[in-house]
Amino acid sequence: MSTIRKAYMEISNGIRGLRFHNRDQSINNNTSQSDTGTNRTSNSEDSKTIPVTSRTSKNSVHAEEGALTCAVSRFLPNKSCGTSSILHSSTKPDQAINGSDHARFITNSNHQTQSSTTSSSSSSSFSSSRQQSSSSKSSSSSSSTSSSAASQNTMSPLASRTGSALSSSSSSSSSSPKPHSSHNTNHIPNGKPSSDHSIGNKLRHSNKDSVFTQTKLVGSPKAGIASRIRKLNLSMTGQKWTTKAETIYELMMDERFISKFFFYFSIEERRRLCQVCKRWKSILYQCIYWTNVMPVINFKEWTLDVSSRKLSYENFQHRGFDNFCFVAATDRDVSDFVNHVSNNKKQIKGVGIRCSNLSDGGLENLIRRLPHMNRLELSNCNEITGSGLWACLNPKITILTISDCIHIADDSVGAIAQLLPSLYELNLQAYHVTDNGLALFDSKLNSSIRVLRLKSCWEITNHGVVNIIHALPNVTVLSLAGCSKVTDDGIEIIAENMKKLKSFDISWCSRVTDASLEYVACDLSVLEELILDRCCHLTDIGIGYISTMTSLLRLYVRWCAQVGDFGLHHIFSMRNLRALSVAGCRPLTSNGLYGLRHLQRLNDLELTNCPGATPAVTRYLKDNLPNTWIIE
Repeated sequence: MSTIRKAYMEISNGIRGLRFHNRDQSINNNTSQSDTGTNRTSNSEDSKTIPVTSRTSKNSVHAEEGALTCAVSRFLPNKSCGTSSILHSSTKPDQAINGSDHARFITNSNHQTQSSTTSSSSSSSFSSSRQQSSSSKSSSSSSSTSSSAASQNTMSPLASRTGSALSSSSSSSSSSPKPHSSHNTNHIPNGKPSSDHSIGNKLRHSNKDSVFTQTKLVGSPKAGIASRIRKLNLSMTGQKWTTKAETIYELMMDERFISKFFFYFSIEERRRLCQVCKRWKSILYQCIYWTNVMPVINFKEWTLDVSSRKLSYENFQHRGFDNFCFVAATDRDVSDFVNHVSNNKKQIKGVGIRCSNLSDGGLENLIRRLPHMNRLELSNCNEITGSGLWACLNPKITILTISDCIHIADDSVGAIAQLLPSLYELNLQAYHVTDNGLALFDSKLNSSIRVLRLKSCWEITNHGVVNIIHALPNVTVLSLAGCSKVTDDGIEIIAENMKKLKSFDISWCSRVTDASLEYVACDLSVLEELILDRCCHLTDIGIGYISTMTSLLRLYVRWCAQVGDFGLHHIFSMRNLRALSVAGCRPLTSNGLYGLRHLQRLNDLELTNCPGATPAVTRYLKDNLPNTWIIE
């Protein structure tokens, strides 16, 4: 277990055992009580703050308000058995401070889990903790116990995402009755204010910083949490803290502590934590927290206010984003973006444009103003033409993706082949590209291409495959998904001449048969990934051919209607498989699926839309494949 993980567990478990003692707000236990049956009225102006406290010399009362309290409540669950809590919403949970809520964020990593829970509303917690009790001492004690239990189920260490403030109050002692109040501040009919009313006035006007500053960590029942945090920090960084964090405020403001603790939050949670205070914002606006994150700006839904846009652009620059995605963008939007990120032009490396009415001139302006851009994506941009690509493509581009652009044809492929000598990855989905376009590639000029994905290029035939082999012999990832005119002869040519292939995708190739799999199994000795989705003519015999490939790590045979239990038995001998998908293979039965227990090295297994994948089969496989993620 890593040291930072130990720190996380130490902090989350240790803080639960803390109780907090307020230096100045200790309340005397000998406060006199009026008759419990007396009705109490209130003023409407005090309905926002409803302190419910009992008088005891050992416990204290806190009213923690403000944005910082909203964040601290994430880390401080109410676990003490003798305390009760009242949730009080003091700030708007979704209030934008930095102006960056206009854009959402997506990550480029393959797997990113976001563990988040939703806290209970403050009203339900309030009602459960403020139940009315009878005048007897026994009923008062039971009401206090139920209030404490309800408050414990309200908050969790990382559950409070709505920014509600946490107000900890001590439980009632057995000798003092519970005050009766629902939404009103208490006072005695003879004109003398009760102690509850005076306490409420103090708490309502208390300063949020002073509450934290005066709250000292007392080790009961888990003592020494602050010292253990300092020891863990010493083991992680090799340096001692210059100051000793004795209060909650100091702990949450210690830069070395929170800079590591922020890594345990998702991207969305970090975006919200930026809005807590300026200190947290300054720490979270470091580039290290936003690596592989690409903001998606939907100009159709974005504000038209110039100052708001300018503020958002500045926040983007502070966080060091090097990839941007534009949705519904026009030439004016792109020009406005480039003008406001003038200080960040050298940092921007990739731009994606989706579903936009961007013209050739707008694209040329964008690429010319961002000279260091090396990744470009054009999706559903129907105004982009081949002549526009000839005019604007930058030789520094290494990754190019073009999909569903209706004007992209053979001349566009010629521009790509001639103007991008450093191109490493080409993803092309174009319905009008033919074999003649693929003939424009040159083995000397385009020798750097390693990844070629031609999806749904319906006009490409075996002659186009021959052109690829002669012009791009160094390709290691090849996809012909949806190229329905490619036959077994084309697959044979690929297998004989492209020995370096590590990933091969021939899904949705309706003319491919078992013979193609025989060529693949015999010649592609280093192949690691094979995708055969929707190849309707593949049978168990073809699966038997590829079962001899010891190098294969990932196999996908989704919706292959003729693959049954016999073919699955061949797969059982592929002990090196890490990922397998047989989704939609209707002939598979439960007896055949039970044999998947032999694939002990599987990490991912997909069994969706398989009639044989019954709940009993799924439970059996989960028991026998404990390290496998099963999609059912």
